[in-house]
Amino acid sequence: MLHGRWRTAGSALVRVVLVWAVSTLTMLALAGVLPDFRLRSGDDDSLTQIGLTAAWGAGAFGLLSALVWPVLVRALLLVPALVLGVLVFALNGSLLLLALRLAPAGQGEVAPETAVVVAAVMSAVASATSTALAVRDDEAYRRRLYRLAARRRRRERRAGAPGAGAPPPGLVFLQLDGVGYEVLRRAAGSALMPTVQAWLEDGHRLTSWRTDWSSQTGASQLGILHGSTFDVPAFRWYEKDTGEVVVCNRPASAAELQRRAVARTGDGGLLTLDGASRGNLFSGGADQLALVLSVSARRGRANRSRAGYFAYFSDPANAVRTALSFTAEVAREIGQSVRARVRGDRPRVSRGGLYPLIRAFATVVERDVVVAAVIGDMLAGRAAVYADLVAYDEVAHHSGPSSRDTDRVLARLDRSLALLSRVAEHAPRRYRIVLLSDHGQSPGETFLGRYGLTLKDLVRAGCGLPVSRRAGRTRSGAEARAAFLAALHRPVEEGGEADPEPGSAPVVLASGNLGLISFPEVPGRASRAWIERAHPALLATLANHPGVGFLLVDGVLLGPGGSAARLDVPGEAERFLAPFGPGAAAAVRRTDSFPHVADVMVNSAYDPATGEVHAFEEQIGSHGGLGGEQGHPFLMWPSDLSEPDAGLVGAEAVHAQLRRWLREADGPQVPVDPGTAQGNSRPDGATSGILPSEGAAERGDVR
Repeated sequence: MLHGRWRTAGSALVRVVLVWAVSTLTMLALAGVLPDFRLRSGDDDSLTQIGLTAAWGAGAFGLLSALVWPVLVRALLLVPALVLGVLVFALNGSLLLLALRLAPAGQGEVAPETAVVVAAVMSAVASATSTALAVRDDEAYRRRLYRLAARRRRRERRAGAPGAGAPPPGLVFLQLDGVGYEVLRRAAGSALMPTVQAWLEDGHRLTSWRTDWSSQTGASQLGILHGSTFDVPAFRWYEKDTGEVVVCNRPASAAELQRRAVARTGDGGLLTLDGASRGNLFSGGADQLALVLSVSARRGRANRSRAGYFAYFSDPANAVRTALSFTAEVAREIGQSVRARVRGDRPRVSRGGLYPLIRAFATVVERDVVVAAVIGDMLAGRAAVYADLVAYDEVAHHSGPSSRDTDRVLARLDRSLALLSRVAEHAPRRYRIVLLSDHGQSPGETFLGRYGLTLKDLVRAGCGLPVSRRAGRTRSGAEARAAFLAALHRPVEEGGEADPEPGSAPVVLASGNLGLISFPEVPGRASRAWIERAHPALLATLANHPGVGFLLVDGVLLGPGGSAARLDVPGEAERFLAPFGPGAAAAVRRTDSFPHVADVMVNSAYDPATGEVHAFEEQIGSHGGLGGEQGHPFLMWPSDLSEPDAGLVGAEAVHAQLRRWLREADGPQVPVDPGTAQGNSRPDGATSGILPSEGAAERGDVR
């Protein structure tokens, strides 16, 4: 044992010396290239003096980065996360200036703006060198992970945490946002996702489940984590009793939806017992939070969700690496968008404005932080972890569900799964990894692109109201946009279409290929008779439009040519909605019972031959209504867990199944006080559970 410890210490010392040497050479090379950076005080300095200055500067910079950087980042907890990403470079440059000032002879001189470049390059080179050394020594990598986990367990035992006996297996639930059942099967079968393919060959089982009518993350994740999708008719809807628009990816709305679900079920959520929630809309009752939207609107220490950013960025190498990858992803998106336009790809939507930044945030920043958080959770031995990886969903909205762009995203997600699988081998408890998704995506040209007008324009025309000559675009409401704006401390705005207009104009909202029309002046739900009396042409205009599949009005389904079906007449709705697949009538019937269902619900047309729908938002891969793959997500579990019931329908059924698996591992979950579950605020300001900078440095290959 003593020999092994000496060998480990010797290997670590060799790696430190090699990284120091490479950093020294990098500093010498930069001093020779950059005009405002020099390592000599005069022309009479010898090469030896210059080399010693470079070695001293590189060593001092590395030491300051290890000791001072985490303290600086912790002091900036109130700075928006993406602003911190910019401050990374300025702080790095400041540390380099300080390192050169500490040189014995004070020879180093560098301009402040040049110091930023030098520090960024040196951090990147040091990180790449450390990663390369770890890759070349796989056993050393494994030993470091095991040592880190053992150190964490020793600290917990000293703090009084239970440590007797082998802990029961833990569960890690990884949500691949927007990845449909058929998409996953194709990706695994074509070796696009070799990790998923290997899991299936080794015993994992795969099935599809069916969403409610509202096939979107807000409803599905609320049901999966909190066991209730009641009164969530869409991604966004108008509530007449408050006069407000509820939007699932608004922090305030997410917090209210979570409060309602907890009040309805009387239970804190899926993760109330030693759980962690990472990158989700809702907390699931977990005490350990990172990038959870329902608590992201808070300020100060109460907002522990944002601590995930700072725990990750507390390592300057992580910060520089992610910043460079972020920049590369922005360039990749711009290049792919230009190529799509040059090729004349159809359908196509606008990919300008903030979208390149939002895509890079979803595919790089959020992925890196969430994966790092899950690694920390597994090495800490948490009982249950639920994490959402949104990269595919964001890219599929703008590039299509089966495009080359999304294939590349799936391949990168698979590498993240492979990393988590390797880390699980060194965790203090055995982990079962469950993969699932919240919905799929259906392709198709947008309603605006196909017909030249928006749903709002069509409604106004049917009501006899003036219609703008220039059709406006309905902004996409993907989850990544909300997370991006929350990271900037900016409120999530939905644009003018979400704000009720003065007078009798209807409120028209879009949720993928599902549209909602509400009449604010009518208390409660407007009857069909009132709508036909107040706006005689509206229902016929909508029902007979080729881009509309069906309407739901006051318990009645309306279609083209005057066709209709009552929901309360057995068999009528089933026959009417047969083209939309099994279960469509039951999903619509359930939504019709919601207190906040819109006066008129509009589902776009659906072509069963092609699987295409027409989104009322600017998305060529969409979800939110009925039709195609959007309603068929997947569930994939290891074979040593019990078999789910055949034909899972609804997110509430998925919640019940995940509950069953948790009980199999560790007995029944203990419900918490609903008031605690809604906020999860503790006076002790518990951290997010992501590994500190020491662990981050040892995770050089997080991506």
